[in-house]
Parts: sequence; C-alpha cells; structure tokens
Amino acid sequence: MNIPFFPYSQLYENDRENYIKIFDDVCSRGAYILQKDLEDFENECKKFLNVKHVFGVANGTDALIIGLKALNLDPGDEIIVPSHTYIASPASIHLTGAKIILCECGDDGMIDVDDIEHRITEKTRAIMPVHINGRTCDMDKIIDISNKYNLSIVEDAAQGFGAKYKNQSAGTFGSFGTISFYPAKLLGCFGDGGLIMSNDDKMAEKISLLRDHGRDDDGVVVDWGLNSRLDNLQAAILLHKLKSYDEDIRRRREIALMYDEGLSSLNELDLPVPPDDGINFDVYQNYELRANDRDNLKIFLAENGIGTIIQWAGTPVHQFKNLGFNENLPKTNNYFKRCLMLPMNMGISNEEVSFVIKKIHEFYK
Repeated sequence: MNIPFFPYSQLYENDRENYIKIFDDVCSRGAYILQKDLEDFENECKKFLNVKHVFGVANGTDALIIGLKALNLDPGDEIIVPSHTYIASPASIHLTGAKIILCECGDDGMIDVDDIEHRITEKTRAIMPVHINGRTCDMDKIIDISNKYNLSIVEDAAQGFGAKYKNQSAGTFGSFGTISFYPAKLLGCFGDGGLIMSNDDKMAEKISLLRDHGRDDDGVVVDWGLNSRLDNLQAAILLHKLKSYDEDIRRRREIALMYDEGLSSLNELDLPVPPDDGINFDVYQNYELRANDRDNLKIFLAENGIGTIIQWAGTPVHQFKNLGFNENLPKTNNYFKRCLMLPMNMGISNEEVSFVIKKIHEFYK
C-alpha cells in the first residue's frame, strides 16, 4: 500500500464539482473581500463554537498577532507558552513586543500545567495554552492560575476547531482564541486562512479594527491595523465544508479508536487518550503517539509505504538556538525523542488503518 501522511490533492478531488460551483458563484459575483459569504461563515462558526464574536483573518499567525495587539501589551510583558508548539505561537508574542517564556509539555503533549506557576514573574501578563492535536488543555487548572495571578488567557487553538473541554469549545475560555484553516488542518481551505474568537465585546471591537487597516464600520481609519481578512472565496469553501464537519469529526474519532484498539497491547508505545474520556472531546487533528526506537520505526513504516511525521520537524521551540533560546526543558526533550504522528485524515480507509497497525506490530516483533 501507499499511505501518504496527508493526501493534499484529495481535498479538492473528493468534492470537485461543488468546489467548481463555489468558485464560479463567488467569482461571477465579484465577491472577493469582506462579502456575505464571509459573514455567513462567521455566523455559522459562532453557532458551532458557541461564542459571541468571530472574525475570519488571513491566517492563523495573523490571528494570534491581532489578538495579542488587542490586549495592548507593554514592552517587556511576559507571556507563558509551551515549547511544544509551532513557531507561530512564540513568533506572535515576539512580534508584538512581548517576551516569550517557554514552558514544559506534559505526557499528553499539552502545556504542563504544573510548570506554569514556576514561570510566573511580576512581568507576566498572559498564559498561552496551545491545544495540540485536536485536544484541549486542562483549562480548569489554567483558569485557576490565571485568576490567582490576574493573568489573561490567550488560546492558540489552531489545531482544535471543535475540540471541547467539559463541553466548552477550545478557544472560548480566555480573552481570545485562534484557529488555523491551513489545508491540512481539521477544517482546511485551499490556501491560508484563520479565525479569531472572543466573548469580550471590547476585545472584539479592537480585533475588528485591527484586521482591516484600523477602519471602523463607517470606513474611517481610527487606529493602526493590518491587512488580514479571510478572503471571500476561502470563506465560501469553508462554509461548504462546515456543513459536513460533524461527520468529519465522527470519522476522525473512529480512526483514533481503531488505532487505540489495535496498538494498545504494545508496551513499546504510549498512545494518546482514546475518544470519550469524560472530560475532553478530542477531534484528532493528529494522532501523535510516543514510541520506543522511534526513528527506526519511522524508517520501517516508510519502507512499507506509510507516511509519518515528527511534529514541528522534530524541533520544539526551545531548541531554536538561532532565535536566542537556551532553556533546559528535559520533559519536552524526552517527549521529542519518542513522538511520532501516524496518518490521520479523511482520506484514509479502515483497510489502510489496519495495515498501519499491522506493520507497527511487525516492527516490534
């Protein structure tokens, strides 16, 4: 078999006729920027996420930068963020003039809530939990810490569209949350796209200005802003895909359960939490496990036509020495010696999942 980690072309081919109709409809109307399709998509996202305000922006990184700018940070303000994240998370902090404070990750890959308090100083302004792989962080403990020290919570939920913690959507717990619509994400468009959500009216007013050159509803420039609007064609595509998104989540959870049932007997593996743990509702953006002899397992699977990925190209943020980091995070280091992501997408069949499981068993025999 040939099982790629992510079959990008299938995003289009599996529903080609509808995408052609969407393209023709949007383009024939000349409806490209800040049009009804974007408004409709934002309104549907509000309902899906149960959140008051939603703004489509150009990409997930811009979403973080705009949200942080809306916080009115002062130079030197510190924001705590896990090292197990994409570079966009700390980059957004740096690019808004704040200071990055890196934190350990736990065994589940989420921010290590027991390490957060050790990183807090008098300059700490916010905690940025990153909801990795479609799982939501331990928000009860994070909220307790934020209340204790009067800190903001700013959520990077790029991989968490639809994930929930105690039936509340990832990204809706703090001052704002962000989503990425990169093609390989849970809900992906055909390019870059992002979303900012908030239940805070004042934050929402500021975000609305910042994403569109600082212009208010009358088109008057009242602040310095960015040019970061989710274009209308991508919004129309995402709106179409959102209609079947519940089925996509169901399928991802089904695949995760297959992996769990097929691999849980192997002592050489530490698996992610299976579906329905009673607290988290995981949507499985990725299926990231930890494996003994990880590098040779990856080679063996590739030789058998199975694509796998080590997240962030195997480099957590604190190991980017060219960016000036020199933190010692042993738990994160150990995590990255063993972590590996198996194919998890809407194009993989049950037969292919079973083949992946079979080959992993063969390797450890």
